[in-house]
Amino acid sequence: MKKTIAIVVLLLAALGAGGFAFMQWKAGAGAKAEISELSAKVSATEKKQEAAEKELTETKEKLAPLQVTAQQMEAVKAALSSGVTLEDLEAAYAKDKKLSAERVLGLAGVRLLTKGGQDPSTVSAFEKALEMTDWSRQQKVICAAQYALAAAGKPVKPLSECAMPTAPVKPDGQEALPKDSPGSKKDEHGEKKGDKKGDKHAVHWDYEGLMGPENWGKEFPKCGRGKEQSPLDIKGPFQKVRFSIAPDYKVGPLRIINNGHTIQVNVNPGSKLRIDGVAYELLQYHFHRPSEEALNGKRQAMVIHFVHKNDAGELAVLGVLLQIGNENPGIRTLWEHAPQKEGPEVQPESVAFNPANLLPRELEFYHYDGSLTTPPCTEKVKFYILRSLVNISREQVSAFPFKMNARPLQPLNDRQIMAN
Repeated sequence: MKKTIAIVVLLLAALGAGGFAFMQWKAGAGAKAEISELSAKVSATEKKQEAAEKELTETKEKLAPLQVTAQQMEAVKAALSSGVTLEDLEAAYAKDKKLSAERVLGLAGVRLLTKGGQDPSTVSAFEKALEMTDWSRQQKVICAAQYALAAAGKPVKPLSECAMPTAPVKPDGQEALPKDSPGSKKDEHGEKKGDKKGDKHAVHWDYEGLMGPENWGKEFPKCGRGKEQSPLDIKGPFQKVRFSIAPDYKVGPLRIINNGHTIQVNVNPGSKLRIDGVAYELLQYHFHRPSEEALNGKRQAMVIHFVHKNDAGELAVLGVLLQIGNENPGIRTLWEHAPQKEGPEVQPESVAFNPANLLPRELEFYHYDGSLTTPPCTEKVKFYILRSLVNISREQVSAFPFKMNARPLQPLNDRQIMAN
């Protein structure tokens, strides 16, 4: 009996020892797992701390030059605060009736630093600089004016190109934009065009939708408030003019582009249009469907706009209205090489073309003072619409890759239409 009791006691002791050992092992394994988890958290925290310290160091490095710039800006504001420099500049510029866009922008900048961004004369100066800008060459002026007007609370959305990293600067001071950037593409009057439909960035303007012609004025004030806008319905009575126009266009390499708004042909220097003896250089010509101008309320199938500029920077547009008729040999050549989709300029090898092939024989014209028919709708553009129509076949009109790219007719607003 005693022996049996002893065996039972030994078994119970062994079981107790085994249970205790199991509990100790289990507790040790749990502690080891917890230690491993805590070590991983500590390691992750240390990595985050290292990344935060690195970001803080980089931020401090970036902040240093900004602090210097801010100090310099404060010094400039303090130097101009008396207003003496602004008075001197305004007095000097008052003698020059044809200020460049850069000078108007400079005057606006001095007003901004002297009077602040909400001052009406400051806002007016920036708006004037934007209206005067050559959108094909003066991106810095555009960006500066648009940002200043946006800061003043005006409904202006700066071009997406203005938010791009600073591009290399050419020796002549123009920005050297990347070839594939939105700013490297230009619309039919040489202005930079916006991003494609569907992009996250805003579409700057279009012929339909939210940024159709009825809404251009929201981003381009002149399009909405201008009093000498194009195109017009050309109808009499006409005032007689006694001067003539004389195109002198040259054969040159074909440089053709679909810029998302039209088919445009860029022209090498040398082709000119003489208006009352004054020479205007042909920059490019492009197409609208239907014709933007109307004759006695009737629009034609298409129109060609030949865009020129003289030495004073003044623009002149020669318009050739296209009516449905026989096939046009010159347009056949252009359409054979015209890209169907938006893209870079195409210059086919061994293809030369003379813009004069698209003109009628007779050069009688209607004349009026108008504007660019696309944003920014800059005014003081001289229009000469030829009275003789040129044929284009119905098939050639259908082959034009834009079903509609014409601005609606604009009010005459007491302007006089002339004819020779």
